Amino acid sequence: MSLPDHAGRDDARSALRRRDRGKDDRWVAAFLHEAPYGFLATTDADGQPFLNSNLFVFDKARRAIYLHTHRTGRTRRNLEATGMRVSFGAVAMGRLLPADEALEFSVEYAGVVAFGKGSVVCDTEEARHGLQLLLDKYAPHLRPGRDYRAITEGELRRTAVFRIDIESWSGKQKEVEADFPGAFSLPALEVPFGPEASG
Repeated sequence: MSLPDHAGRDDARSALRRRDRGKDDRWVAAFLHEAPYGFLATTDADGQPFLNSNLFVFDKARRAIYLHTHRTGRTRRNLEATGMRVSFGAVAMGRLLPADEALEFSVEYAGVVAFGKGSVVCDTEEARHGLQLLLDKYAPHLRPGRDYRAITEGELRRTAVFRIDIESWSGKQKEVEADFPGAFSLPALEVPFGPEASG
């Protein structure tokens, strides 16, 4: 059986140990298009890693990821202090897969890790483009000028739009048959979350 022609196979940053679970570029792009959130990894000037969860959108035409945060903060400081090198990940968990031995318990999963250069978008029109892509992804049934006021110059001045230019990526997935013995799903984590709600 031939191994999948997985994304990122020619870049050490994206090398996969389990190449049999590797996915191709088309799969990776589709997963990034659908994933509801991701995690941006940066480091500060002292080498301290920082992981920030973000809503994001994948721009297939530019092979780039857009996200936004406040104009000031750790994400921007880290990008400006370390030459803009970042990684970004998105993941989904499926069913838990029990086994007869503790070490053999497993889980269905799908995920992508991307590597590249992060930057603050300074061009006003590109910033507007990135923000509108985010709005279109998370509220596809709503339209600017009809359901909400279109992005204004003042709003652009109050936020920072970041772009990750993807240099390398990889995707992998573990899936088993639908009737896997004993497979089960965990309940969804509800938001708002409170310890009293979980018992």
